[in-house]
Amino acid sequence: MRLMVYNIRYGTGKRVPLFPWSGYFGRTSEHLVEMASFIRSEDPDIVGLVEVDEGSYRSGRKNQAEMLARLLGHYHIYRSKYHRLSMVQQLPVLNKQGNAFLTRNTIREQRFHYFQKGMKRLVIELEMNEVIIFLVHLALGFRARHHQLDDLYALAKDARKPTIVAGDFNVPKGDRELRLFLAATGLANANQQGLPTYPSWKPRRQLDFVMHSREIAVRRFWMPRVTLSDHLPLLLDFEVLKP
Repeated sequence: MRLMVYNIRYGTGKRVPLFPWSGYFGRTSEHLVEMASFIRSEDPDIVGLVEVDEGSYRSGRKNQAEMLARLLGHYHIYRSKYHRLSMVQQLPVLNKQGNAFLTRNTIREQRFHYFQKGMKRLVIELEMNEVIIFLVHLALGFRARHHQLDDLYALAKDARKPTIVAGDFNVPKGDRELRLFLAATGLANANQQGLPTYPSWKPRRQLDFVMHSREIAVRRFWMPRVTLSDHLPLLLDFEVLKP
């Protein structure tokens, strides 16, 4: 099975910002078809997308997960990364930001969890026949992020199947910040060489991760050097080992 995990920056492209956050507010129509073409070329069975626009002016009022799923012939699920009671839900553009899964095969079950701390709190739990995948986008702040890691530990510990935890962890020190989480959960980092994932045009930091339980055998891990976003995509070929 092949998994892709990709922070697509709301489809706004590489865009080196002129001032902080300015790169997040460009229109996306010129990039989304190109991104669909790239995803198709890698032929993943499951795609975890971080930073997806649900339908702001950037995407022409269209849900990017739905658009990509239609272009690829996949199923999709999407959810806002902010809790429904969050003040952010009242802010234009920001209230259209979320995460999503695209899948080649039908989804057995989906669950949406929210961390207790932080502004972006969403965890999407995708259950397929043999594996459960958690998709996250953790907080920028250190204290909130570690509260979220505690909540994520509880979710991963209670998973009923072999497990993958993936997404943008926003850890400036890379996997050094995640050592306790990895030790507590028993998960392994598929990026064994600690290769940086951000920024895509000159990677210096390992912000994005795919972690897996011991029942999952990694057959191949790689990161194509494409600059369709400010993050590199992560790809994993894996097999669930039979007991």
